[in-house]
Amino acid sequence: MTGKHIIIAGGSGFIGMQMAARWAKNNKVTILTRSTGATNNSYGNAAAIDDVNPVKWDGKTIGDCVSALDGCDLLINLAGRSVNCRYNEQNKAEIMNSRVDATRVLGEAVTQLRQPPALWINGGSTTIYRHAEDRPQDEFTGEIENDFSVQVCKQWEATFNEISLPHTRKAILRIAIVLGKGGVLVPYSRLARLGMGGSQGGGRQMFSWIHMEDLCLITEWLYEHEEQQGIYNAAAPNPVPNATFMNAIRKVLRVPFGLPAPEWLLGMGAAVIGTQTELLLKSRWVMPTRLLQQGYQFKYIRVEDALGDLLPM
Repeated sequence: MTGKHIIIAGGSGFIGMQMAARWAKNNKVTILTRSTGATNNSYGNAAAIDDVNPVKWDGKTIGDCVSALDGCDLLINLAGRSVNCRYNEQNKAEIMNSRVDATRVLGEAVTQLRQPPALWINGGSTTIYRHAEDRPQDEFTGEIENDFSVQVCKQWEATFNEISLPHTRKAILRIAIVLGKGGVLVPYSRLARLGMGGSQGGGRQMFSWIHMEDLCLITEWLYEHEEQQGIYNAAAPNPVPNATFMNAIRKVLRVPFGLPAPEWLLGMGAAVIGTQTELLLKSRWVMPTRLLQQGYQFKYIRVEDALGDLLPM
């Protein structure tokens, strides 16, 4: 994309910052963020906001949204509290409300614009599908259950779908685990280098992933193809078992062995560092059926190729 005005709400996180860095060279990029200084993603990697216009926004009220959004070409909403935490009642409420409130407020803002965006892409998650070790899940036949993470995804999407915008196309990207410079590859790489990069839990749980570049390319593809709208699984077409993923990391990093981590040990570790084992143990077996049917061609299909491009960091 060139010559466009792109707004990224919640743009100071891991995904948003890498999108902004990619597009800022040839476009005007504005991020709506609670902090307009240097930011940190879930794993403590500082990212300075360069060549990007930051607008302070609390995600709860319209504030400066209308003036920032008016005349933009593309709106991407990634706003939401990190799920990398313990699911106590306070954190659960913040995870849910941050996504629902931000989506609702953006909808209110867009309805007030003189020149609304051509396309609004709302973030989502492949965790909306059930734990699946028996068959893949896609946009047509995927099964949705009702644990906390699924409830968040369902309410997030419902809020977005309730917003009627006659002049703006709408799409939801159910995003798999994103592999990029930083993010989840930071802790995975550390474990591997310490000799603890073996399978986690049973190692049979499926790992659905997407390379950051493909996520950006899918976003550009959606913008350029005006007939596209609705729900898309943003996941590479070849998910792998956890054991295969960990082996691929070790191979790229040239680490000869990795001790496995049984479920009980992961539970203890998660309690100590303040996160949930679900992030490692849920089997996300997700296929990007709609993208493939509509002609999108993934750049990174094999996880080995994706890791080879990104590691070592």
